[in-house]
Amino acid sequence: METRVIEIDPLEDCRAVYREAASLLQAGELVAVPTETVYGLAADAFNPEAVAKVFAVKERPTFDPLICHLPHLKAVFDITEVPDELRDTVAALAKEFWPGPMTLVLPRKSCVPDIVTSGLPTVACRVPSHPAMRAISRILEHPIAAPSANRFGHISPTSAGAVLKELGGAIPLVLDAGACSEGLESTILMPCLDDKGKPAVRLLREGPITVERIRRICRVLKPGKNAPAAIPNAPGQLKSHYAPNKLLVLHDPKAPFEPQEGVRYGLITYQGDSPLAALDCWEEVMPLSPGSGRLAEAAVRLFAVMRAMDECENVDVIIAEELPKTGLGCAMMDRLTRAAAQREQH
Repeated sequence: METRVIEIDPLEDCRAVYREAASLLQAGELVAVPTETVYGLAADAFNPEAVAKVFAVKERPTFDPLICHLPHLKAVFDITEVPDELRDTVAALAKEFWPGPMTLVLPRKSCVPDIVTSGLPTVACRVPSHPAMRAISRILEHPIAAPSANRFGHISPTSAGAVLKELGGAIPLVLDAGACSEGLESTILMPCLDDKGKPAVRLLREGPITVERIRRICRVLKPGKNAPAAIPNAPGQLKSHYAPNKLLVLHDPKAPFEPQEGVRYGLITYQGDSPLAALDCWEEVMPLSPGSGRLAEAAVRLFAVMRAMDECENVDVIIAEELPKTGLGCAMMDRLTRAAAQREQH
């Protein structure tokens, strides 16, 4: 299969391209579509055969549920049954963070196929801020099931070029809107009642919307503390994920590092001025936020830098500095920890 790439500019009239993408989805095909987080591999969520193609193309286990992307909040209520006691909390979260990089896991209606939810009674929903996914869903008149447009467990794609390297020849169309503005997958929350029967949310995955911001709306329960341990009821919860092909090892930037003889190392560093970065044992050094130390810039660059380091022919092992565990740093450390865990299994 030849994979076509169509460049789009969200500031221009792209309706003809969006209609073409929607027509492909309506016919049961898959399309790579940009969002503000990462590029998504889109399928008509109401077409089980098309959704099955997503799992096949990605080589994704069918027990890992997908996120449904929708154009607005009303469309979310069309596929979910939100309990009355949580409706105000859902509305408040939606008003504050949608359109944007927040996913809510909610009780689903029967119209959502089992394959989308991995047979669970809940469905993960998001209203993205990128106009492409919302417009295509509106034209299709169905939710769009769309995990990241890469092979399962690999580094998430934040550019059309990264999608082509992962899935070129396996899908008919990629819409190229340039680099993603957030660079990290969405924060995933499950609205629930706390131990006192009051509305809260369970944090299932760290992301661009930080815990500090969510707490302004409602109480946040974290798995392993004051909530049950996370189970695979939303994407990105497996211990190992987001991994490069090479071994990736996390390292404290202030701790000593002893390279092994004959191993060529590359360093992913926060801003390039740590004691670790000053060592002369690196074949490649790639800062996430060169000089400035801005977590937002580092988040946008994380997956692109991981992919670039993975493609360096003169690097055998990737060393990644641990990042500050505050705000967006928590979400980035979540991705790096899972990337390191995947490689440790081999």
